[in-house]
Amino acid sequence: MKPRDEFFSHADRYSLGTDEESGRRFASLPVSAGVVDYEEYYELTDEQFAQLLAVPTDAVTFIEECRRREHDDLLLQNPGWNRGTQV
Repeated sequence: MKPRDEFFSHADRYSLGTDEESGRRFASLPVSAGVVDYEEYYELTDEQFAQLLAVPTDAVTFIEECRRREHDDLLLQNPGWNRGTQV
């Protein structure tokens, strides 16, 4: 995966972008597994991506749902046994 952020919110701690290798759109958020910090990437359709870019409140709602692990079916990479927590 080669992610390219196209939008980043410092205040709400998420980004929207495109994987340069596959062309898939994503929303990402930082997580911490204690000794390592990393990003979790959630796949978006082109329509979802456009909506989240256009309406930031929708993006924040979606990211909060991801933080509650309500969209784990959209994860681009499965977490390991020691899944981090959102920071």
